[in-house]
Amino acid sequence: MSQPIGRRIWAIAEGYIPPSSTGSTRELTSHETVCILNAGSEEARVEITIYFADRPPAGPYVFIIEGQRARHLRFNDFTSPEPLPSGTDFASVIKANVPIVVQHTRLDSRQAALALLSTMAFPVE
Repeated sequence: MSQPIGRRIWAIAEGYIPPSSTGSTRELTSHETVCILNAGSEEARVEITIYFADRPPAGPYVFIIEGQRARHLRFNDFTSPEPLPSGTDFASVIKANVPIVVQHTRLDSRQAALALLSTMAFPVE
């Protein structure tokens, strides 16, 4: 499929990077992820702005998603313009220059019984 699908603006109201993990490998490290599908042929320039309850927003964090590709971005790995704090509630708005599809996933491995949450983001446009 080379035809773009999705929306250009998405929102994830729930965000939280668990501050600890029981696992020591990357696969078992607690994390928050935004999963992005760019089914169109044109590359997507994606900007993510993070909103907090007690301070001004952070970002935008900018990523390129090649055409006809999927990419998982861990909020834990965001560094520029600033790292995101763990153990802090946040929300995010994702904007792209072409239609994309966005899903939100969290792995919480603070306990031996892992918890995995995944949901579609809210398409604004």
